[in-house]
Amino acid sequence: MSGITKIVLTGGPCAGKTTALVKVIEHFSSLGFKVFTIPEVPTMFTQAGMDYLTTNREFFYEGEKATLEVQLALEDKFLRMAEACTEPCIIVCDRGTMDISAYMTKDMWEDITRAVGTSTAELRERYDAVLHLVSAADGAEQFYTTSNNASRNEPADEKGLQIARMLDKKVIGAWAGHSHLRVINNHEDFEAKIKRVLREISNVLALPSQIEEERKYIVRLIGDIPECTTSEITQTYLVADPDSEVRLRKRVWNNGKPVYLLNSKKKVSEHEQIETEQQVNSNLYITMMQQADPYRRTIEKTRRSFIWKGQFFELDTYKVPEGLMILETKGVTANEEVKIPPFLEAVEDITGRKEYYNYNLAKR
Repeated sequence: MSGITKIVLTGGPCAGKTTALVKVIEHFSSLGFKVFTIPEVPTMFTQAGMDYLTTNREFFYEGEKATLEVQLALEDKFLRMAEACTEPCIIVCDRGTMDISAYMTKDMWEDITRAVGTSTAELRERYDAVLHLVSAADGAEQFYTTSNNASRNEPADEKGLQIARMLDKKVIGAWAGHSHLRVINNHEDFEAKIKRVLREISNVLALPSQIEEERKYIVRLIGDIPECTTSEITQTYLVADPDSEVRLRKRVWNNGKPVYLLNSKKKVSEHEQIETEQQVNSNLYITMMQQADPYRRTIEKTRRSFIWKGQFFELDTYKVPEGLMILETKGVTANEEVKIPPFLEAVEDITGRKEYYNYNLAKR
């Protein structure tokens, strides 16, 4: 492994980013990586006198514009330093550029990005992966506190919990559309959350990691889904070696812009695999479609993503088999309970049932 990998570690208030950063540095430094960490710029600005709660629009605008400019400058300078290193490097940003957009109106964000000479699409593409740690305010309320961050404005009461949950979802929404956005659930055991962070970064670096069994259920929708992100997925499997699984995916979010991804999984032992994922352009996507596995049809499904009680869910509705709805959550430990939302009815637990893997559902 060589080169530079740039990752955003983000999340709602009291999500555990500070602890996760320490563990990331320790773990990957021990594997021979040079790890750079870029500090949270809004915290730096708050400590220096910026007031993000001000009612003075001009002051707020200039402060947020400066926040974005400094964020970009820091990332660029650390990138130059990483390019001078001989060992492989990881740059971990304590929040990234798109986090800034979650705290203002869409119009103001567009004004600021235009003034800085960039755009939402360009800012998302600056990073190889985005890991969002769910706020403790959603599903782990007993661990929620504001005492460990003097710059946090949310009060540690029920009103503060509601604000924190709202901010958590806004930040996820800001990053929706990134090709490698992963949402890390809350756990009763915080160590499980940290292990998931390390595993996701290992995947980005194409390092062997433990095969993770996703918890899956066939469900029926019996109510409205609150605050979900919707996307359309077209997934095609390519001809590959027996121990490998290669898929091409086109994913279109609400904004209508497609993202094309090439994903590969290779089993290296009974319990470990190497998974890689990269974004490709539309021309390469069209070319690679010629390698489609003739024994597997293309899967088409609508995905609705949401957080419920600190767990991140993906609800897929398939066109074939028509009406099939599968609910999935990752990173839930064996002794943890999956918190099925009240607007869904679990029909059958299909965790580990290979016939419901997308790869097998695609068989003609």
